[in-house]
Amino acid sequence: MRTEKRSLGILSLIIMMVLGTAAGAAETVKTLSLSDSVDLALKRSVLIHAAQEGVRGAEAQRKEAFTGFLPKFSTAYSYTRLNTDPILNSPGTSLALPSPIGSVTIPPSTYQAGTKDNYNWSIEARQPLFAGGGILANYQASRLGVDIARFEEASTVQDLVQEVKIAYFNILKAIRILAVARQSLELLKAHRDTAQAFYDVGIIPKNDLLYAEVELANGRQFLVRAENGVEMAKSKFNTVLRREISTPVEIEDVLNERPFEKPLDACIAAALENRPEIRSYALRLEQAKSLVMLARSEYYPNVGLVGNYARYGDTPGVAGSPYKDQENWYFMAVANWNFWEWGKTKNRVDAGLSRENQAADILTHIREQIILEVKNAFLLLQEAEKQVQVSKKAIEQAEENFRINTERYREQVGTATDVIDAQTLLTKVRSDHDNALGDFSISRAKLERAMGIAVQNFSY
Repeated sequence: MRTEKRSLGILSLIIMMVLGTAAGAAETVKTLSLSDSVDLALKRSVLIHAAQEGVRGAEAQRKEAFTGFLPKFSTAYSYTRLNTDPILNSPGTSLALPSPIGSVTIPPSTYQAGTKDNYNWSIEARQPLFAGGGILANYQASRLGVDIARFEEASTVQDLVQEVKIAYFNILKAIRILAVARQSLELLKAHRDTAQAFYDVGIIPKNDLLYAEVELANGRQFLVRAENGVEMAKSKFNTVLRREISTPVEIEDVLNERPFEKPLDACIAAALENRPEIRSYALRLEQAKSLVMLARSEYYPNVGLVGNYARYGDTPGVAGSPYKDQENWYFMAVANWNFWEWGKTKNRVDAGLSRENQAADILTHIREQIILEVKNAFLLLQEAEKQVQVSKKAIEQAEENFRINTERYREQVGTATDVIDAQTLLTKVRSDHDNALGDFSISRAKLERAMGIAVQNFSY
């Protein structure tokens, strides 16, 4: 018996410790503001990291292109083994000399002119002087590539900020819908209790009680769907922030109906000025022009300077040999010109011009699409703003309608159907109001993204 009591005591202690730990964890859940959520998402996003890597890669390409202006240095070391020592053959000859010597005959002879082992080491420097503008054009294209990558990073940041905002507001909207579902369930329970009391004293038929029970069951289903909606919204939020999907979420309620005061023309002007996509494609157009200049540079010769220093020897130390000097050097100017390649350069220029025209057309298309995006977002925001105002008035009317029908039912001058219909209407208009309020904040976030507004603007 003592052993069983001791085991029960230990088990109770473990349960209390687990519950205490869970309660402590629940208490330490940090309430996230919208700004905190955005900062956390930006720090953890793999898409932002990928965009940053794109910037670093473009910067490395720019540095690589800059080296085209600088001299190039190279060195070479070689060893050559001949099958025999090089020789020089001298044919015999006769020389006529003045008297009294007469003539002298020189017999044929063979002389050694080198060695079997030959070692060479050289170092060379090349400095380009003129390349038809190709080096400059290549550098300009690479420099523009860095700016393009930065604007692409800014676009990725704005996309992520919008995604965080939408996930954040969807949680708040789902929480408010859940509150409506709970209020609706309480009203349905109160009506069922009233119907039960009336039925118990024989005032209403059983059908009215069953109707109240069915509507109460529907209210419980509505509550379950609302609870699932909150959990799904929180899971989406955790996914956007790259947190574990079941991490507890506590956020600040920032839903409000503060009107958006900018006119459509101002929104479009801000988008055309701020959108990173427009700036990115404008730079792509400039980059295409630089690449055309690069292709045209092949019409011109390349001019450069070359300096070379070499050492020779019959040993690895290249210390010279009896047959050849140890070192030599030279300095020269070089011009290379490929003046005929069967239209290769012209075709390359034509291809570059086509890409330039293509970039210009895409830029025009992007501008038009952004203007359309801004207008659509602006109209949806106006629609949501009007819906908020309409639903507020509808709630007042629905609450009064529900109150009147409830009182009429209690006085038995109204029917149970009237009460249920009034309560259903009240639940609907409350849900519509919360949906409109959430949609208003979401539409505002989408409009700000369409305008390319800075991510620090979190005044909702």
